[in-house]
Amino acid sequence: MTMARTGTETVVRSLNELLCDEFVIYVKTRNYHWNVTGPQFRDLHKLFEEQYETLNLFIDEIAERVRALGGQALGSLQAFLKGSHVKEDSSQTLDSEGMITHLLRDHEIIVRRLRESVETAKQSHDYASENFLAGLIEKHDKMAWMLRSTLEGGR
Repeated sequence: MTMARTGTETVVRSLNELLCDEFVIYVKTRNYHWNVTGPQFRDLHKLFEEQYETLNLFIDEIAERVRALGGQALGSLQAFLKGSHVKEDSSQTLDSEGMITHLLRDHEIIVRRLRESVETAKQSHDYASENFLAGLIEKHDKMAWMLRSTLEGGR
């Protein structure tokens, strides 16, 4: 096995882990979109919708990057839950502030994981993946900022 191939496999593994994280936060965000209640309902319903639509695009782009590198993109719920650093929320009683807090924490987890993945891509000399992942950091930072600002505005 060549060094380049080993590096590519490492990047693919990192991307698949990210795919798991993105899928779990996508489902969680969609769940919150459906189930949010309270005085901020309309604003949060719309914010969560915007975010899950964006996350859906990320999922597709990550899976396509895995395939472009010759890997197999994960695609089962079992694999997504097993490989995710973001935990699903099976709570049926979370209030809107709790929803925002959970999503904010999840975006922060994903940003940390993305920074690690950027380093993995850099060490593997995979500049396309490095740039792609850096772009995702910026987008997750923005989503986290939106959630953080919403949380601070509600207090």
